Amino acid sequence: MQEIDTLINARWIVPIEPAGAVLDEHALAIDGDRIVALLPQGEAKARYRARTVHHLPDHALLPGLVNAHSHVAMTLLRGYADDLPLMTWLSEHIWPAEGRHVSADFVRDGSRLGFAEMLRGGVTCVNDMYFFPEVTAEVATELGLRVTVGAPLIDFPSAYASSPEEYQSKALALHDAYRDHPLVQIALAPHAPYTVSDRGLEWVRKTAEERGLRIHMHIHETADEIERAVAEDGRRPLARLEALGLLSPALIGIHLTQLTTAETALLAERGVHAVHCPHSNLKLASGFCPVHALRQAGVNVAIGTDGAASNNGLDLFAELRTAALLAKAVAGDAAAVPAQAALEMATINGARALGLDDHIGSLKPGKAADVIAVDLSGLESAPVYNPLSQLVYSGDRSRVSAVWIAGRQLLRAGQFTELEAGELLGNARRWRDKIVPSSTTA
Repeated sequence: MQEIDTLINARWIVPIEPAGAVLDEHALAIDGDRIVALLPQGEAKARYRARTVHHLPDHALLPGLVNAHSHVAMTLLRGYADDLPLMTWLSEHIWPAEGRHVSADFVRDGSRLGFAEMLRGGVTCVNDMYFFPEVTAEVATELGLRVTVGAPLIDFPSAYASSPEEYQSKALALHDAYRDHPLVQIALAPHAPYTVSDRGLEWVRKTAEERGLRIHMHIHETADEIERAVAEDGRRPLARLEALGLLSPALIGIHLTQLTTAETALLAERGVHAVHCPHSNLKLASGFCPVHALRQAGVNVAIGTDGAASNNGLDLFAELRTAALLAKAVAGDAAAVPAQAALEMATINGARALGLDDHIGSLKPGKAADVIAVDLSGLESAPVYNPLSQLVYSGDRSRVSAVWIAGRQLLRAGQFTELEAGELLGNARRWRDKIVPSSTTA
């Protein structure tokens, strides 16, 4: 009998690969940070002696969710400026607030709060973009989350860097610091075509090619962005990025709500990854990402929450449900994004966008043990005919009962194993009172 660290017995296992598979009354065997096997519970009992055994009746076990786009520290600006169009929201509220308050301490406390929220909702991997990325990486490492941390690149000065050259220097140093880290990888994160010059974008392309890095960038988020680009440059942003050689499998394009048929085909041809942020796009009235058309063209589409300042939550279960429903309405096709496809967008597709699909995104022997358990025993889930549909159309992050990342259990029975929620809430209130001193909100 083989000794292993953990054996998880569940009513259903949803491995994501192969597509549509649901394993009844199976067990997941974990040793160290890796998945050893998926097999019927009787066989698992006979084959393995586990140091810890979990019995999860009426639970679905699936790979941890991948939040493919976030600004996690902006959780401290949740609800600060609502019901505004993107550029008004950014230029008149968010950017001024960031100018006054963003610091290493802001990013540390905001990242802890945001990561905790995501962890409790079943997110085990996050692709983030924000200032002071080394602090975000430190917090993620401390908490045990898997992250891709985007090194910000922008033409104007901030509390983090005073010039494009300083942003670039810090990006290289960050990559060197985390080159071989098991949970942290670094990406280049130019904010958007309208905030980074051709010279800066050429540096991004060259550096990404030399160092094998992903490029994480907001692209075609609003109609106003397109109109301004055409007025100033005579080209739509994607045409400019194509001319600069940036459209490639290294590029993760965020939002993409303004696409022509030809642009969709170009993204597919170049292997660009798309990240759909439905709640943020809806709240800011930015437009609709043509998810069905992108998928039909062969583009890999993942899901992100964006930041809590524009969402106002970091709930990937809510995002994947909205993504499935919205795609049906936009395409006029009830089968546009079925439940399995929505789950793939929130797991293996996100892993693929980050270049991590050999390690996470599905439950397969040899992959990292990033696993979540969702309780389907409640009234809201009954009766369960199809666990895939239940997870997407009636699933809820509050039903996430357990989370493991690299074999380490970070959530048990819905409670953190290592985090103290009271401290996180206290820090959030302290920042609220600092950002809006007259606030009397309880």
